[in-house]
Amino acid sequence: MKIVIVIPTYNEKDNISKIIQDIFSLDISGLEIVVVDDNSPDGTGKIADKLKNKDSRIHVIHRLGKLGLGTAYLEGFRYSLDRGAEYLFEMDADFSHDPKRIPIFLETIRNCDLLIGSRFVKGGKNKLDFIRRLISRFGSLYAQIILGLPIKDLTGGFNCYRRKVLESINFNDVHSSNYAFQIEMKYKTYKKGFKVKEIPIIFIPREKGKAKFYYKMILESFWTVLKLRFQK
Repeated sequence: MKIVIVIPTYNEKDNISKIIQDIFSLDISGLEIVVVDDNSPDGTGKIADKLKNKDSRIHVIHRLGKLGLGTAYLEGFRYSLDRGAEYLFEMDADFSHDPKRIPIFLETIRNCDLLIGSRFVKGGKNKLDFIRRLISRFGSLYAQIILGLPIKDLTGGFNCYRRKVLESINFNDVHSSNYAFQIEMKYKTYKKGFKVKEIPIIFIPREKGKAKFYYKMILESFWTVLKLRFQK
């Protein structure tokens, strides 16, 4: 059984080696990592290449520039599906998502089709600053109400999909990125009748590197939710 963790990167030179090391230290059979680097000016892609040359479980996709989180995940998904992945993770490179939760994800995904690492179910926490906590919570609540979804954390990025879910989604019809990408993918998954489950995670601020949050993400999410609501 092949398990692939897709990790999009942009300027993660301080984190990429350590996050890969910590993931593989879990000693999970069949686990591989796909790094999708958006031509990071700090050399993240080159570091990933050096790691790849030493370990065949590491794959690196180089893109021409900063093309968006959503398209990075879709490219990583396509690559992984073509190589037989059965379970596909989304995960940040900056340790906001704890690698130690991966075994729990793999145990729980047996009973569902999409497993969401949730900050907003019992036991989950969001340790970002107050403003970003408020934005994350409001964004998920807004999408939950407008789209009529029984999912509390629609914007979170620590998720695991079964192969059959991603095969059922036409990636050419996925147009959003960043927070909005997470909302759109979860919405499409739920609307197709797949079983979605949330488990608690603790989301922590990055220790190294610069956070990649922009207020235009909020506007994108706002309009994406409305488009999804009224599309045929």
